[in-house]
Amino acid sequence: MKILVTGATGRLGRRVVPLLLKAGTRVRIMTRQPDGDAARSLALLGAQVVRGDLLDAASLARACTGMQRVFIGAHGMLGRGRSASENVDGAGQRALIAAARVAGVRRLVLASALGAGPDHPVDFFRTKHAVEQAVRDSGLEHTVLRPAAFMECHAHLFNGRNILQHGFTFIMGSGDKPRNFICSDDVAQFVAEALLQQYLDDAVVELGGPGNHSNNEVAALYAREAGVPLRAWHLPAAACTALAALAQPVHPGVARILRLGGLADDVFNECFDATALQQRNPQIRLTPLEHFVREQVQAWRAARAAATLAR
Repeated sequence: MKILVTGATGRLGRRVVPLLLKAGTRVRIMTRQPDGDAARSLALLGAQVVRGDLLDAASLARACTGMQRVFIGAHGMLGRGRSASENVDGAGQRALIAAARVAGVRRLVLASALGAGPDHPVDFFRTKHAVEQAVRDSGLEHTVLRPAAFMECHAHLFNGRNILQHGFTFIMGSGDKPRNFICSDDVAQFVAEALLQQYLDDAVVELGGPGNHSNNEVAALYAREAGVPLRAWHLPAAACTALAALAQPVHPGVARILRLGGLADDVFNECFDATALQQRNPQIRLTPLEHFVREQVQAWRAARAAATLAR
C-alpha cells in the first residue's frame, strides 16, 4: 500500500508516519522543506520525501501520482501570509482533494477539528467544515477525524510551559470554561487506523481525551505537579477582542486565538465524552491530561538537572 502524508513534518504528521512505516506501508511525505531536519528524520525511517506545496497544483499532482491513500494533515490555524488558514485549510486542501481524485487515489483521511461547523463563530472551524464537505463530495472512500484541542499546544505550550519556565502563566478570559484535550500520539493512532483499516470508511469520528478541564484547572495541575505556587494572570475577554482587532492585519493566526479568548463561555461547546470512543477502540489507550502533565513536568526536571550538571 502506498500512502501520501501531507503535514508530515507537523506535530501530528511526525507521529503518523512512523506508525504507517511500522505497519509495512510505503509512505511518501510532501513538504515545502525537504531538506529540513524533520523531513530528513522521517526519510531515515524509510519515508520518501518530495517537495510540494498546497498552493502549487503541479506539485500536488506529482505527489499524488501512484498513491492509493492520502492523509490531509496540514493546518494553518496560527498561520499568516502563504501559511494563512484560508490558504492551507481552505484552497490548498481542496486543491489536494482534486489532485487525489485525478490521480486515482482511493481513500482520503482528513484531520479536521472538534466543533467544525458552518455556523461556528471562528473562521478556522467554518473552513474545516467546508473542507469536510469537499472530502464527502469527492466520491472517494473517506474518513473525517475531528480531534479536540491537542494537549501539546493548548495545555502545554499555551499554558503549563510558562509555569514551568517562568513561574506564571497568562490565561485568556475567565479560564473557567471546561474544555477537552487530546494527546497527539493518540490522534496519530486513529489516523493510522483510518488509513490502514476498513471500519472507519465514510465516517465522521470525533476524538477527545478522558475528562474535561478548564484552563484554570490545567494551570493548577501543572503547578501542583511541579510543586510551585500557582500564579495565573488573566487577560479579560474584552481585552482579547480589542487585541485581536489590532493583531488581525499583522498576524491573523494570533488574532484568531485572541478572538477565541474573547468569546463568552456559552458561545460554543468544547467538551467531549470519550467513554464511547474508548469502548469502541480499547486498543488505543486514551491519555489522561494528568498523565500528560506529569510527563511534561518530569521532562522539565530532567532538563534542569542536565543543565545543572553541564555547568
